[in-house]
Amino acid sequence: MESPVRAEPATPTLAPPAPRNHTPSLSPGAEAKQKRSEESEGTANECESVDTEEDPICLSLLSKMSVFVEEPAEDASEKAAAEEAAAKERAEREAQRQLLATEELVYTERNYLRLLQVCTCTIRSNLQKLQPPLPNLDSMFLYIEEVIDVSGRLLSLLDQKQVTPHDPLFLETLCDAFLSLSTDIESAYKEYLANYNNVTALESSYKQKEPLWTEMVKVIKSSAPEVNATSLSFFLVMPVQRIARYPLLLQTIMKHTDPGHPAYSLLEQTAHTSIALNCRINEYKRFREVADKYTKTETLTIRDKINRLNSHSIAKKTARLSQFIKHETGIAPKLVDEEFDALEGFFYLLENGIAVLHENVETYLSHLQRFLSCRPEEFDLDMDGEKPAICYKEITTALRQWILPTFEKRMRTLVHKPLCALRELLVGPRNLIRKRLDKLLDYELIEEKPSLSYDEQAVANTYKTINTLLLNELPQFNGLALTLLWGMLGAFSCLHKDLAADMEQLFQGFAQQLPHSSLEPNAFWEWAECSVLEGARMLESLCRNVEDQLNAPIVQPLSPGSQKCLKVLTDKHGSGKIYQLTGHVVGTRDLDLSLNRGELVAIISEMDTRGDRRRWLVDAGGPRGYVPSSKLVRYHQVTMDPPPSPHLTVTTMDCAGGVRRHSYTPDVRRHSFSPDTPQPVRTVSMTMSCFQVFAGYDFTARSSHEVSLRAGEPIRVLEPHDKRGSRDWSLVEVRGQRGYVPSNYLAVVPTSTTPYH
Repeated sequence: MESPVRAEPATPTLAPPAPRNHTPSLSPGAEAKQKRSEESEGTANECESVDTEEDPICLSLLSKMSVFVEEPAEDASEKAAAEEAAAKERAEREAQRQLLATEELVYTERNYLRLLQVCTCTIRSNLQKLQPPLPNLDSMFLYIEEVIDVSGRLLSLLDQKQVTPHDPLFLETLCDAFLSLSTDIESAYKEYLANYNNVTALESSYKQKEPLWTEMVKVIKSSAPEVNATSLSFFLVMPVQRIARYPLLLQTIMKHTDPGHPAYSLLEQTAHTSIALNCRINEYKRFREVADKYTKTETLTIRDKINRLNSHSIAKKTARLSQFIKHETGIAPKLVDEEFDALEGFFYLLENGIAVLHENVETYLSHLQRFLSCRPEEFDLDMDGEKPAICYKEITTALRQWILPTFEKRMRTLVHKPLCALRELLVGPRNLIRKRLDKLLDYELIEEKPSLSYDEQAVANTYKTINTLLLNELPQFNGLALTLLWGMLGAFSCLHKDLAADMEQLFQGFAQQLPHSSLEPNAFWEWAECSVLEGARMLESLCRNVEDQLNAPIVQPLSPGSQKCLKVLTDKHGSGKIYQLTGHVVGTRDLDLSLNRGELVAIISEMDTRGDRRRWLVDAGGPRGYVPSSKLVRYHQVTMDPPPSPHLTVTTMDCAGGVRRHSYTPDVRRHSFSPDTPQPVRTVSMTMSCFQVFAGYDFTARSSHEVSLRAGEPIRVLEPHDKRGSRDWSLVEVRGQRGYVPSNYLAVVPTSTTPYH
């Protein structure tokens, strides 16, 4: 039985799409896009032809497709609006942060300035009232006035423009003010920071004295109660922190500033300037620390020096000595720095000139004191009625009591004390120059190495630092020292000009009472010139006669400095090679020396390297070089043996073989006689009555068993030897005092040619 056939429901037929117009050919990408569009349109048309009420699936598909078509446009607009709002909010936030950073810079600067003023004015004045006074209190506030001044000027420039941080022009005003004061900020802060270590060291010394530190803390708290500070370093460390904070604040402002801002480029320049300023200050501080380390002068005993020796120091000094010998012998080349060599030569020339001037000024003042100590006007010369003598007495009284003492006081204040201070200042650069030579020898040993260890790199950095420091600072020091030297010489000339004016004013009151005052000016000066020349001839004749009588050596005793140089040269080269310069020598060629008249040198070679005997190689007690042989004469040293005189060759008699004592005075009754002989020795009595012993030179006692002498005063010789029998010293009596003096300082003058019977 066949199953009945079920009829299929008729499926509605979709109408074919309407024919399209012919379009031009497209690219493959465009064709694929157009194909997808046509398929989408065909699907939509098919769905539209279906009865939506009968097919809910097509209805859902159409709704979803409409949503997908409309959603991208709405999302783009909303996203653009959101991004615009976020950008606006971000810009406002950055502007707010920029404003806060700018206000922070200005506010903290005002507060910083106020605290510094409280420290330097209120606290400092109250600390100065403490009893006993604090030692070196003012040194804690060195250079802080300059820091306060530059900070106040920065704020005043901002206040002059009358702009606030909210004003768009404020940022430009701030940058202009900082850039205009950058040089002053650097000069003020670098000196303060370089001295800050001394401030902390001084405060530590105060803390070691507990009662004193307790009083200081009370004063600080009462002077600034709103701060609650317990030490001065709370205030004095602020400049150290402030100079490092400028770059941070400026970079924060720049970070929150739009690059399109009109003042952005100026702000960037200001930030870079503040960073460079800090770098230069740090470098200057490092240079100062190196200079302070190597310019200190230590007084060490031999034991201290031995205790410092170790294997490292011995190896280092041995290497330096080896390198130095290689330089002197020409085995190894030496690093040559012409710029530094010129500065070093000028420094040593300046040092030598200052030392010579200091010695001459001290000698001048010593002679002036000796002149003032002699007061002949106080003695009664029994010359009543003699007008010239009375005038002389009044004039010399005025000179010795008013004019010359005032002149001496001004000389010490304006010339001698500054000269001593300048001489002490030379110690630091001299030590630094010597230390540079040591570090140069170390540096030459490691210069050729391809790689350096940590210690070797430290040695190289130390040498470069010292060399750079000297090249930068030594020209300024030489210039300032030369300026001070010229100033002292100018003061010396002005003092003598004032002295001449005072003496002229003094003599005008006695002009009519002096002899020859009635002469015409030309005749008076002619008479004065003739009188001076005649007096000079008489004085020269007297000096020649005295020299002949005293048998004085040609070369007078040297100054202490020259004696030290003579001893060094004699020990090194021997006395036969010592020569003296007859005139000033100025070096004009390489290796020539510049020396002054009278300086002592030792001859190393009587010719130069080319065989020229007109230039001799000499040792000047340190530097070596060439000088003209025509400027040199052999130095005749003062003999250490006493001059031949009767009191040293007296015939005596002593049974025990000991040394006899003799009294060397013209009085025959004072002669000593031998206890074993009833008669006096005839030779003694005849000789000693014809001579008198005088002091040939000044001598200053150095201990209690010595006695001081003044040239020309009579002396009584008690023993021509010391207790050990050495004839280098003699026991004498002078001005009622007894003591030993060098025998070669004594001179014998004949008092009578008639023999005593």
